[in-house]
Amino acid sequence: MSRRGRWMAGACASTAAVVLLATGGAPAPAPDREFGGGSGKGIAVGAYLHYGSPGVDRMQGLSHWLGGTDLRAGHTYLPGDTWTNIEGAPDSLSTWAHWRKERSDRLFVLNVPMLDRNEAGVPDARVAELLRAGAEGAYDHHFRRLAGRLVSLGLQDTVIVLGWEMNGFNYTHRCKPDPESWKRYWRNIVSSMRSVRGQRFRFDFAPNRGPDAVAWTKCYPGDDVVDIIGMDSYDQPPGESFEEQVTQPYGLQQQVDFARAHGKRISYPEWGLFRNGDNAEYMRDMLAWIADHKPLYQSITDYCPHGVWQCGQNPRSAQVFREFLSAGRGERPAGGPPRPGGLPDGPARRAADGVPGGAGRGAAVPDALWGGAALGAGTGPRAGK
Repeated sequence: MSRRGRWMAGACASTAAVVLLATGGAPAPAPDREFGGGSGKGIAVGAYLHYGSPGVDRMQGLSHWLGGTDLRAGHTYLPGDTWTNIEGAPDSLSTWAHWRKERSDRLFVLNVPMLDRNEAGVPDARVAELLRAGAEGAYDHHFRRLAGRLVSLGLQDTVIVLGWEMNGFNYTHRCKPDPESWKRYWRNIVSSMRSVRGQRFRFDFAPNRGPDAVAWTKCYPGDDVVDIIGMDSYDQPPGESFEEQVTQPYGLQQQVDFARAHGKRISYPEWGLFRNGDNAEYMRDMLAWIADHKPLYQSITDYCPHGVWQCGQNPRSAQVFREFLSAGRGERPAGGPPRPGGLPDGPARRAADGVPGGAGRGAAVPDALWGGAALGAGTGPRAGK
């Protein structure tokens, strides 16, 4: 997603369930669709809950809130501030590895930047130079190191969401400044990572929904170096209605059609609410779309303004999400929904997550607050969308 403020995961308190109980609204009907669970069959359900180890801990709380629904997809990001972090330095990877190895049917999804200083506002001319250098192999060694790190941790079957939202305006690893070099660079990265003994990585090509800065089809690097066609899709223009989000050029339907034509599975690494607010209709339609089209995995971005469990400002959408995905189809777990990680709500919660108290919709958070040494030490959450 392009041109949106970024702030830390956990910027909103997990008060959604409290608000739901207070509203007394009627539960949304649960459609006759199954998302799959512990059998390893069906859609692997997940959520982005926190960059580091708290993201693992909070999965249990989210599962409890959903009445015991099995969350098989664990999703996090490598920071793009330095090459050291892109090589897999964050200690939290060990925690994710432990989670992954507890059960054979789990899926670990890792977003991997293609360039350092990935959110530093690098101008197009410089991005083009960096992409050409990547196409010539200048950065291959960084990705061999990352692959070796993942294999050594037992994460050899990770789904790599490489260079996500490449069709947008924001990231240094964007495609538009030189699409041909970008494609060659992607191919080099995949070749480098596949050269490491023991790897079984799958590579997910995940653009933003819609045309954005460039048509994402112009960035597609080839069937031999892509395993999954993903899409990041938030409830915002272009696409005022969900139907428009489906039918617009380079939208949800084109993703499905493109994947089918190329013999690939689909995925939704990032999705959620955004500029249209607490939109229960969108939530219901997106969940139905996911259920009908059966991606390999789906991972809602669960913090404000996008989320439903860690964010208290979307109670109607939270109720739809909970009813749709609850293992008991509307039954509430005994004791009520816990807060993520036992953290308090409000300013104390934001302080505990390292979130500036004034951060809000559209507020940018500099890389220093979530990257660098602090992030490498496993102490800082990833900045949000």
